[in-house]
Amino acid sequence: MRSWKSWALIAVCGAALYFLYFFGLTRTGLLGPDEPRYAAIGRSMAETSDWITPRLWGETWFEKPALLYWMTAAGFKAGLGLDLAPRLPVAIVSVVFLIFFLVALRREFGAQAAFFATAILATSAGWLAYSHVAVTDLPMSAAFAAAMLLVMKNSQKRADALIAGALLGLAVLAKGLVPLALFLPALWLWRHRLRDLALLFTTTVLVALPWYVAVTLRNGAHFLEEFFWKHHFERFTTSVLQHEQPFWFYLPVLVAGFFPWFPLLLLLFERRVYKDRRVLFLVAWWVWGFLFFSIARNKLPGYLLPLMPAVAAMLGIALAETRVPSFKVASLLAVCALLFCFLPAILSVLPQGLLGGVSHAHARFPLNWIAPAVLGSFFCLYLEKAGRRTCAVGVVSGLVVASILQIVWQVYPQLDRAVSARSMPLYSVTCVDPINRSRRYGLQYYAGRTLPDCN
Repeated sequence: MRSWKSWALIAVCGAALYFLYFFGLTRTGLLGPDEPRYAAIGRSMAETSDWITPRLWGETWFEKPALLYWMTAAGFKAGLGLDLAPRLPVAIVSVVFLIFFLVALRREFGAQAAFFATAILATSAGWLAYSHVAVTDLPMSAAFAAAMLLVMKNSQKRADALIAGALLGLAVLAKGLVPLALFLPALWLWRHRLRDLALLFTTTVLVALPWYVAVTLRNGAHFLEEFFWKHHFERFTTSVLQHEQPFWFYLPVLVAGFFPWFPLLLLLFERRVYKDRRVLFLVAWWVWGFLFFSIARNKLPGYLLPLMPAVAAMLGIALAETRVPSFKVASLLAVCALLFCFLPAILSVLPQGLLGGVSHAHARFPLNWIAPAVLGSFFCLYLEKAGRRTCAVGVVSGLVVASILQIVWQVYPQLDRAVSARSMPLYSVTCVDPINRSRRYGLQYYAGRTLPDCN
């Protein structure tokens, strides 16, 4: 029977998950070119009941597979609105994965490591950001990472191979062949379990292949050329899609994605963390994916998302295995809290960056977060010195929850006015600027009709 403290902790974590992932999802309209475009395809599937061929305003669209469109269509079938139907399914997938992540790590590494890792991942800027937008990165990452965690378990149960194969199949339905390339470390770990690998990949094929066969039979060579050649081979080897970045691009993305926890990455330079073979598997998962994406010509920040659970798990294990109290851990957690001094500047840049690019944004530095950041920093030092590291991690997590509340309440309405097409007087819009893709897709989505180019 659980004690009142256990129930209180469950209640606090549940409230934190609600405010982090579900609160205020509709306070801004859909953003950028991808959200309204994918949402329009999902709405079309719900309206036409054509679950095979993705169509954007009547034209076939083969940039991504169908999983996200099915999720959005289910949202529309359930009667959700224009903003909630695309976003709520993604948020639900994220929270379900975080619960699975906690349970899987607790079984393998203990309750403390699991709590630290889940708190870090759940409150990291990158994971949070992609859980709030209706794009393909989060569903693929959650399905792929869950499959990798089952492989890491390395049990002899056939059920684990079946479930891992089904999850890998869902990842392939979310974003194409990339999850299969990222799965290479799992092949090495199970290299002596050929029957289980055969069972895993058979299940993957049974889950993913029917849609690929159906869409190919219906659309023929056009689908094969557009989906596989252009959005797989050319995306990896050429700059035709205009997302070319230097080899080191993902180093700052890693730092930004793990805000405010990135100072803890220094713990991963300690050799004692890598005594466990399961941790070495996490390292292989991370290193192989990082190299794979770095070699590719086209790079986007969201590509790093399927690697974040592996890094978060390593950070949680490193925190749990470091002796208590530790001056190094106390200092790093204090720095994590102090980073919130920069939160107002980040919030001031966000609407400008989405509208005109980060290079054209001008940061402001109001002082309203200095006191909470400094106070949180002192609390982290005190709690770590007192041997209460879990509470210190909770302090930083609490600052993240408070910052998300401010973003949703204060910044989302600014994004809605400045970036989203939702707030525009749609009845007066008769044409769109052909250069501005973000505004085009957003206007057409909320207007519910195709708009011609302005001369």
